[in-house]
Amino acid sequence: MPTWNLRAEDLEAILRLSPDGELTWEVSRGGCPVIRRSRLGLVTAHEDLTRGLVFEGIASEAIEESYGTVTGKRREHRYTATEWRLGFARNGHRLVLRVRIGGGGVAYRYEVPWSGPVTVCEERSEYVLDPGARAVLLPYENGRCDYEEIHRHTTVGAAEPVHYGYPSLFQVGESWLLVTEADLDSGYAGSRLAFDGTAFRLDLPDPYVTAASPLRTPWRTAVIGDLASIVESDLVTSLAAPSRVADTSWIRPGAAAWSWWSDGPSTRDLEAQRRWVDFAAEQGWPYVLADAGWNKEWMPSLISYAAQKGVGVFLWSHWQHVDTELEHREKLALWKEWGAAGVKIDFTESDGQDRMRWFDAILAATARLELMVVFHGGTIPRGTERTWPHFMTAEAVKGAEWIKPKPGKEPLYPATHYLSLAFTRNVQGPMDFTPCTFTAVRTISAGFELALAVLFESGIQHFADSIESYRSRPEAAALLAQVPTAWEETRLLSGDPADHILLARREGGHWYVGAGVAGPARTLTVPLDFLAEGEWAADIYRDAPGDRVLAETVTVIAGDKLAIPVAADGGFTLRLTR
Repeated sequence: MPTWNLRAEDLEAILRLSPDGELTWEVSRGGCPVIRRSRLGLVTAHEDLTRGLVFEGIASEAIEESYGTVTGKRREHRYTATEWRLGFARNGHRLVLRVRIGGGGVAYRYEVPWSGPVTVCEERSEYVLDPGARAVLLPYENGRCDYEEIHRHTTVGAAEPVHYGYPSLFQVGESWLLVTEADLDSGYAGSRLAFDGTAFRLDLPDPYVTAASPLRTPWRTAVIGDLASIVESDLVTSLAAPSRVADTSWIRPGAAAWSWWSDGPSTRDLEAQRRWVDFAAEQGWPYVLADAGWNKEWMPSLISYAAQKGVGVFLWSHWQHVDTELEHREKLALWKEWGAAGVKIDFTESDGQDRMRWFDAILAATARLELMVVFHGGTIPRGTERTWPHFMTAEAVKGAEWIKPKPGKEPLYPATHYLSLAFTRNVQGPMDFTPCTFTAVRTISAGFELALAVLFESGIQHFADSIESYRSRPEAAALLAQVPTAWEETRLLSGDPADHILLARREGGHWYVGAGVAGPARTLTVPLDFLAEGEWAADIYRDAPGDRVLAETVTVIAGDKLAIPVAADGGFTLRLTR
């Protein structure tokens, strides 16, 4: 049986071709199995490329890339990997398997060269894991683009045989594994995982996908390592196509005031929107979001008013209202002429190939017009922020939108929901949870809620509570006036997706630490080994009685251990200044 042992870093992928010409792979880390023997292959309209394959040849090359992003957990990236290209054929029809190992993970993609357009009818890619492995899985309703669910904490053996969305997180022995995909464009459709009780099999939303030859699938991506390397990983971004925007000087991450969450009718009221502009300026936030209901008769006036205050305006739109090139020219260009900073486009609701064509078109159009873009009601980013740096964030999460204050409403999210997102969805890319909603129907403490400003990364961070709520919590408002939305460095200090998180991020000369726990009150100890030498002022924002936030300042030095009490389902934030 032909076998190929592909090694880099502490990872090894073993590929085998059976006597029947069926291709499989398995992955180990440090000699310990992580992914068990799993099938590979594609069924195309012109040939079944899952069996009867004959090996043609193998070649390899070193991959070394350095690139920058405008947003993210870091903005300077270096990706080093080894890529192998294995060629196979059946009846004269070829399949190329590209395998990369490096950057803390293993990824592969298929290429199908042919004489004309290639149609894929089925993908046989799968992941077989130890039934005893821990699993943090996102239920995905088949037939919908549904990333707005609460993760299930289970084991592979106990998981329900249903569809699950990306990314999926597993603990196999001493290793953690994040399964997802990267570099998706209009040449394919977004996939999800269908679990049959034994294997997690890739499932496509369309009966088939078609692209010009050579067809290339997205990278089937497995981030593998300890939990810190999962959270800190930028492998999804590194596998994406390079930037298509040469000049990024007009793209500026930042916080935004958002009135819809606390006061839905305010989006239809010019004077109300001006009050939100005033508040954004007061807080030092560079943006406001005018959500559904704004009026074209007064919007130019609002944008002009905001500009005088140094505030940019994002405009909401349904995706079907900017669905054609004519609408791009007539609407997007008009909004740019008014002076809009960007657009929030909603209800995209599909992982299908046709919607991927729309994403490619709208991202190209907004780039030409120098409009930043936010997507809601749709799919996850798959390295989009590298290819299209004006893409600032996407929803694709069960966020604060679902827990707006309502009399008699029961809390919807357990504390583990917030932890799960930091270890799964936000690893994938920017996430528009719309955090720091102190008046939400919530289980977590005010200290944990405030810490979400650091724990959740989003190029545009929409702070969604009311003006009155923030003004009534001046300690929280003071932190939110300073906290960055794009970072130079991110480190997981400790954590577990079902128990707690201590996450440190740096921007310039300031470090921020966000912390949250699920379960009983306790004391968390923050190791300050990441600080440079010298004295640092540590501003601590922690839980106080009455669901309040207490602010205090202490002096620390590198190497100190700072012990901070945390309430049940509570949290805190540190801001460290030299």
